Amino acid sequence: MTSTDQRATDGETVSGPGRWLALAVLVLAVLLVAVDATVLGLATPFLSEDLKPSGTQLLWIGDVYSFVIAGLLVSMGSLGDRIGRKKLLLVGAVAFGAVSVLNAYASSPEMMIAARALLGVAGATLMPSTLALIRNIFHDPKERSLAVGIWGAAASAGAAVGPVVGGFLLENFWWGSVFLINLPVMAVLVVVGIKLLPESRDPNPGPWDLASVVLSLVGMVAVVYAVKEAAVEGFRWDIAVSAVVGVGALIWFVRRQLTLKSPLLDMRLFHNRGFSGAVLADLLTILGLSGLVFFLSQFLQLVQMRSPLEAGLIELPAAVGAVGAGLLAGYIARRASVRSAVSGGLAAVGVALAACTVIGASTGVAALGVALFLGGMGAGLAFTVTADVILSSVPKEQAGAASAVSETAYELGAALGIALLGSVVTGIYRGFAVPAGVPADTAAAAHESLGGAVESAAKLPADQSAALLSSAQGAFTDGFQTAAGVGALVLFATAVAAWFMLRGEKLES
Repeated sequence: MTSTDQRATDGETVSGPGRWLALAVLVLAVLLVAVDATVLGLATPFLSEDLKPSGTQLLWIGDVYSFVIAGLLVSMGSLGDRIGRKKLLLVGAVAFGAVSVLNAYASSPEMMIAARALLGVAGATLMPSTLALIRNIFHDPKERSLAVGIWGAAASAGAAVGPVVGGFLLENFWWGSVFLINLPVMAVLVVVGIKLLPESRDPNPGPWDLASVVLSLVGMVAVVYAVKEAAVEGFRWDIAVSAVVGVGALIWFVRRQLTLKSPLLDMRLFHNRGFSGAVLADLLTILGLSGLVFFLSQFLQLVQMRSPLEAGLIELPAAVGAVGAGLLAGYIARRASVRSAVSGGLAAVGVALAACTVIGASTGVAALGVALFLGGMGAGLAFTVTADVILSSVPKEQAGAASAVSETAYELGAALGIALLGSVVTGIYRGFAVPAGVPADTAAAAHESLGGAVESAAKLPADQSAALLSSAQGAFTDGFQTAAGVGALVLFATAVAAWFMLRGEKLES
């Protein structure tokens, strides 16, 4: 099969430049899903003022989207293998656009959390389909590496471009506009995708096991909920129950996959040391970067008091670094080695996080830009090489399931980054001292979130307002610095682990 006559599993052909146009459509989908994961970061202060969520509700609004995606990706990747990846992608795109409207017009914290969860369900249909279709469209290893590099650059850059897009929209429109931008993009994806994308599926897929779908979703959401709540609230019986239910569901899921003739996820894939190392690197790369971007957006707006657009532009170097490294990732991994590229990328993200342990209200744009560029470059390099390793490790019939593992690591990393690092930030923030004379209800609102403190301070006399705001901003900065330090340690440890786990791994040539 030549590079100009690529054939999907059911016989559809993508010839000549058509496969690169098809890639452009797939990149559009992954870019939008990645943007949606972080675009809400800049809107958080506006959303807080309008919907008045509690601190816990605010964290849920930020991370339930990624929780649900992470819980459903394996199931949706397997479903795409069965019913057709193109079909699942287009149906998911229509649903993503429709649910975006519900997000834009949410009128309460509870409605917003539910709408974000539904958006996660729709998003889960898109991500594994895109990478699996790349595996089936590009059979030449070097072409596939470049295609995965472009895809990885879009995934990494989307998370960093989100704040820029959000900043522009928030300067000119209300916070719901960050969701309505999905509609024209999804319309283009559906119209062009129908024409350009080939259909592909596993020719002998077996049945789709609904019990495994439920176990995957329940296990993932329950475990992450328990981790998040325990870090903020401490030990409680309901948190312990959630942890037990989540771990039990995941163990049951794994055991069930080992007994099914047609599992949602072939657990034997994890016997491959390189595959497991790549998945681990994926998860922890995004954990560090997403946690950094989410809380840096609030730091720039509510501590350094920058406008949303200015904050988004300051974060743009992360996107530039991610795109550049993603496009060069295949070349670097072949010239050096897979483990050098991945470990180096992880270490770069770790250095970027370590640099954030010393930032403060007076830190300049240049220093922030250098740290973010380095973090984006490291994430783009590590994420793209590991995605290529994961895809190359499986036969094309299992591309959907393998892609889903990669995407699950990505989305779970994003969710855990916000949940775990956010729990550190929130736990330290809530301990700040309230100046004497501040009413109890005002103090309580200020302790819920930094956005709440800014709003509460505006209602106080000038001297009390300045004292309350200064105390809250200082506590948030302390929490952000501590969380960045924790993230840096995790990334450095993962870089060392990846060096050993990816020993001997090579990209196809």
